[in-house]
Amino acid sequence: MLQANNTTLLIIDVQGKLAHSMHAKNALFDNIKRMIRGVQILNVPILWTEQYPDGLGPTIPEIAGLLSNLKPISKFSFSCCDNDLFMQRLEGLHPENVLMAGIEAHICVYQTARDLVRSGYRVEIIADAVSSRTPENKQIGLEKCNQAGTTVTGTETALFELLKTAKDDRFKDILKIVK
Repeated sequence: MLQANNTTLLIIDVQGKLAHSMHAKNALFDNIKRMIRGVQILNVPILWTEQYPDGLGPTIPEIAGLLSNLKPISKFSFSCCDNDLFMQRLEGLHPENVLMAGIEAHICVYQTARDLVRSGYRVEIIADAVSSRTPENKQIGLEKCNQAGTTVTGTETALFELLKTAKDDRFKDILKIVK
Protein backbone atom coordinates (compact mmCIF):
# COMPACT_ATOMS: atom_id res chain seq x y z
CA MET A 1 0.00 0.00 0.00
CA LEU A 2 1.33 3.40 -0.95
CA GLN A 3 2.13 5.82 1.86
CA ALA A 4 3.01 9.47 1.39
CA ASN A 5 5.96 9.24 3.78
CA ASN A 6 7.79 6.52 1.82
CA THR A 7 6.88 7.22 -1.81
CA THR A 8 8.50 9.29 -4.57
CA LEU A 9 6.88 10.32 -7.86
CA LEU A 10 9.15 9.99 -10.90
CA ILE A 11 8.27 11.93 -14.08
CA ILE A 12 10.23 10.62 -17.07
CA ASP A 13 11.12 12.59 -20.22
CA VAL A 14 7.92 14.49 -21.12
CA GLN A 15 9.76 16.61 -23.65
CA GLY A 16 9.20 18.68 -26.76
CA LYS A 17 7.97 17.22 -30.03
CA LEU A 18 8.30 13.67 -28.71
CA ALA A 19 5.74 14.38 -25.97
CA HIS A 20 3.36 15.80 -28.55
CA SER A 21 3.65 12.63 -30.66
CA MET A 22 2.35 10.39 -27.86
CA HIS A 23 -0.84 8.37 -28.21
CA ALA A 24 -3.70 10.10 -26.30
CA LYS A 25 -1.37 12.96 -25.41
CA ASN A 26 -4.01 15.25 -23.91
CA ALA A 27 -5.16 12.62 -21.40
CA LEU A 28 -1.50 11.80 -20.69
CA PHE A 29 -0.61 15.43 -19.96
CA ASP A 30 -3.76 15.96 -17.86
CA ASN A 31 -3.04 12.90 -15.72
CA ILE A 32 0.61 13.80 -15.20
CA LYS A 33 -0.46 17.28 -14.11
CA ARG A 34 -3.04 15.76 -11.73
CA MET A 35 -0.37 13.52 -10.20
CA ILE A 36 2.06 16.38 -9.75
CA ARG A 37 -0.52 18.68 -8.14
CA GLY A 38 -1.83 15.84 -5.96
CA VAL A 39 1.52 14.68 -4.63
CA GLN A 40 2.52 18.29 -3.99
CA ILE A 41 -0.53 18.62 -1.71
CA LEU A 42 0.44 15.35 -0.01
CA ASN A 43 4.12 16.37 0.36
CA VAL A 44 5.39 13.45 -1.71
CA PRO A 45 8.78 14.23 -3.27
CA ILE A 46 9.15 14.36 -7.05
CA LEU A 47 12.08 13.48 -9.29
CA TRP A 48 12.02 14.63 -12.90
CA THR A 49 14.20 13.54 -15.83
CA GLU A 50 14.92 14.72 -19.34
CA GLN A 51 16.39 12.45 -22.03
CA TYR A 52 19.10 14.21 -24.05
CA PRO A 53 17.48 17.68 -23.70
CA ASP A 54 19.79 19.28 -26.28
CA GLY A 55 18.30 16.96 -28.89
CA LEU A 56 14.74 16.35 -27.66
CA GLY A 57 14.17 19.76 -26.11
CA PRO A 58 13.00 20.68 -22.62
CA THR A 59 10.04 19.30 -20.71
CA ILE A 60 6.79 20.70 -22.11
CA PRO A 61 5.85 23.99 -20.41
CA GLU A 62 2.56 22.76 -18.91
CA ILE A 63 4.48 20.10 -16.94
CA ALA A 64 7.69 22.07 -16.27
CA GLY A 65 5.63 24.98 -14.92
CA LEU A 66 4.35 22.77 -12.12
CA LEU A 67 7.90 21.72 -11.25
CA SER A 68 9.51 25.16 -11.20
CA ASN A 69 10.98 24.58 -7.72
CA LEU A 70 12.87 21.49 -8.99
CA LYS A 71 15.65 20.91 -11.52
CA PRO A 72 15.34 18.14 -14.08
CA ILE A 73 17.98 15.44 -14.17
CA SER A 74 19.51 15.26 -17.64
CA LYS A 75 20.30 11.77 -18.89
CA PHE A 76 21.41 9.87 -21.97
CA SER A 77 20.70 6.32 -20.79
CA PHE A 78 17.21 4.98 -21.30
CA SER A 79 17.08 3.73 -17.71
CA CYS A 80 17.20 6.52 -15.16
CA CYS A 81 19.07 4.09 -12.91
CA ASP A 82 22.15 4.29 -15.13
CA ASN A 83 22.48 7.98 -14.19
CA ASP A 84 24.55 8.63 -11.05
CA LEU A 85 22.83 11.93 -10.19
CA PHE A 86 19.40 10.30 -10.45
CA MET A 87 20.44 7.45 -8.17
CA GLN A 88 21.98 9.88 -5.64
CA ARG A 89 18.80 11.95 -5.50
CA LEU A 90 16.55 8.89 -5.30
CA GLU A 91 18.62 7.27 -2.56
CA GLY A 92 18.67 10.58 -0.66
CA LEU A 93 14.86 10.50 -0.49
CA HIS A 94 14.82 6.96 1.00
CA PRO A 95 11.58 5.84 -0.66
CA GLU A 96 10.27 2.31 -0.52
CA ASN A 97 7.82 3.03 -3.34
CA VAL A 98 8.36 4.77 -6.66
CA LEU A 99 5.34 5.92 -8.65
CA MET A 100 6.21 6.35 -12.32
CA ALA A 101 4.73 8.56 -15.04
CA GLY A 102 6.08 9.69 -18.40
CA ILE A 103 7.25 8.48 -21.78
CA GLU A 104 7.88 6.22 -23.54
CA ALA A 105 6.28 3.30 -21.74
CA HIS A 106 8.15 0.64 -23.71
CA ILE A 107 11.58 2.25 -23.48
CA CYS A 108 12.59 4.63 -20.66
CA VAL A 109 9.66 3.86 -18.36
CA TYR A 110 10.08 0.09 -18.73
CA GLN A 111 13.87 0.04 -18.43
CA THR A 112 13.81 2.31 -15.38
CA ALA A 113 11.03 0.28 -13.74
CA ARG A 114 12.92 -2.96 -14.33
CA ASP A 115 16.11 -1.56 -12.82
CA LEU A 116 14.30 -0.02 -9.83
CA VAL A 117 12.67 -3.37 -9.04
CA ARG A 118 16.07 -5.07 -9.30
CA SER A 119 17.40 -2.47 -6.85
CA GLY A 120 14.73 -3.36 -4.30
CA TYR A 121 12.16 -0.61 -4.82
CA ARG A 122 8.44 -1.29 -5.00
CA VAL A 123 7.38 0.28 -8.31
CA GLU A 124 3.93 1.31 -9.47
CA ILE A 125 3.35 2.43 -13.05
CA ILE A 126 0.57 4.99 -13.39
CA ALA A 127 -1.05 3.49 -16.49
CA ASP A 128 -3.06 6.58 -17.43
CA ALA A 129 0.03 8.80 -16.96
CA VAL A 130 2.41 6.89 -19.25
CA SER A 131 2.30 6.55 -23.01
CA SER A 132 4.18 5.70 -26.18
CA ARG A 133 3.74 6.83 -29.76
CA THR A 134 1.43 3.89 -30.43
CA PRO A 135 -1.08 2.15 -28.14
CA GLU A 136 0.58 -1.16 -28.99
CA ASN A 137 3.95 0.03 -27.68
CA LYS A 138 2.30 1.40 -24.53
CA GLN A 139 0.72 -2.02 -23.95
CA ILE A 140 4.04 -3.77 -24.55
CA GLY A 141 5.67 -1.42 -22.04
CA LEU A 142 3.02 -2.05 -19.38
CA GLU A 143 3.26 -5.82 -19.90
CA LYS A 144 7.05 -5.79 -19.66
CA CYS A 145 6.85 -3.66 -16.51
CA ASN A 146 4.40 -6.14 -15.02
CA GLN A 147 6.68 -9.06 -15.94
CA ALA A 148 9.56 -7.22 -14.26
CA GLY A 149 7.61 -7.10 -10.99
CA THR A 150 5.87 -3.75 -10.98
CA THR A 151 2.26 -2.98 -10.12
CA VAL A 152 -0.01 -0.99 -12.41
CA THR A 153 -2.16 1.76 -10.92
CA GLY A 154 -4.08 4.82 -12.08
CA THR A 155 -3.93 8.50 -11.20
CA GLU A 156 -7.01 8.51 -8.97
CA THR A 157 -6.16 5.17 -7.38
CA ALA A 158 -2.66 6.34 -6.45
CA LEU A 159 -3.78 9.71 -5.09
CA PHE A 160 -6.55 8.28 -2.93
CA GLU A 161 -4.29 5.46 -1.75
CA LEU A 162 -1.72 8.06 -0.66
CA LEU A 163 -4.47 10.15 1.00
CA LYS A 164 -5.94 7.16 2.90
CA THR A 165 -9.14 8.79 4.24
CA ALA A 166 -11.82 11.35 3.43
CA LYS A 167 -11.29 12.67 6.97
CA ASP A 168 -7.90 14.05 5.92
CA ASP A 169 -8.02 17.85 5.64
CA ARG A 170 -6.53 17.57 2.12
CA PHE A 171 -9.38 15.38 0.80
CA LYS A 172 -11.28 18.28 -0.80
CA ASP A 173 -8.12 19.53 -2.49
CA ILE A 174 -7.43 16.08 -3.98
CA LEU A 175 -11.07 15.75 -4.99
CA LYS A 176 -10.85 19.03 -6.93
CA ILE A 177 -7.81 17.73 -8.81
CA VAL A 178 -9.38 14.46 -9.95
CA LYS A 179 -12.76 15.93 -10.98
